[in-house]
Amino acid sequence: MSVSKWIGAGIGWSFGGPIGAIIGLVLGTIVDSVAKSGTPLLGDWQTKQKYEPTYRTQTQSRPQTQPGDFEVSLLILASVVIKADGHQDQRELDFVRQQFVNMYGQERANTAFKLFKGINQQEIPVRQVCMQIQQMMDHASRLQLLHFLFGIAKADGMVIESEVSQIYTISGYLGISSRDFESIKAMFYDSSDNAYKILEITKEATTDEIKAAYRKMAKKYHPDRVIHLGPEHQKGAVEKFRQVQEAYEKLQKERRF
Repeated sequence: MSVSKWIGAGIGWSFGGPIGAIIGLVLGTIVDSVAKSGTPLLGDWQTKQKYEPTYRTQTQSRPQTQPGDFEVSLLILASVVIKADGHQDQRELDFVRQQFVNMYGQERANTAFKLFKGINQQEIPVRQVCMQIQQMMDHASRLQLLHFLFGIAKADGMVIESEVSQIYTISGYLGISSRDFESIKAMFYDSSDNAYKILEITKEATTDEIKAAYRKMAKKYHPDRVIHLGPEHQKGAVEKFRQVQEAYEKLQKERRF
């Protein structure tokens, strides 16, 4: 077994918990590949640093999530969801790649996807990884992660039960409430009560309760909540916000208020 891989994993765990260990192992593998081929796989060191998480294991007050931390978390959890149904569908892999192209541009997306392919070969300790993310990532960023994971599951045209179960498990480990989970899940299904689920209310809600729910959800999903992640991640937040608005407008028409 490669020495570089396990040195990388050990260093990663010491400085960045389970996520650091995964990235350290992948970077160790990349070092071996570079040594054999002489061709850099991730470009220069400055490029690699963009995808090394700044997570630490200390239980200090939660800092504002950094873009690099979000990206690495996204890659790791995307790998977990893609493998949830027992096989890797090319449409799901293409979705991940295209989303990174849309967010970061072709060159940076290529770099991220090389890292993703390395992560995809690892056994991911889901609970430990998610608990680290929950500890160090703000709530709005965790909701954005969840939205992206459902997008991956839907990339092959449908979200199957094993994928929903895996995402639900992840959301629980991330400290996301079942109401928030059901709200985001409803954004990827087409049913008569989706508008209520997105707004986290029941069909028995009064007009005033619907209005109050809309104000609450619009605030929770407002793109400015993830402005610290950069404009590339605000695109996904805009989509969530749009769906909240559409859910409210649908109920306005149905209830005629």
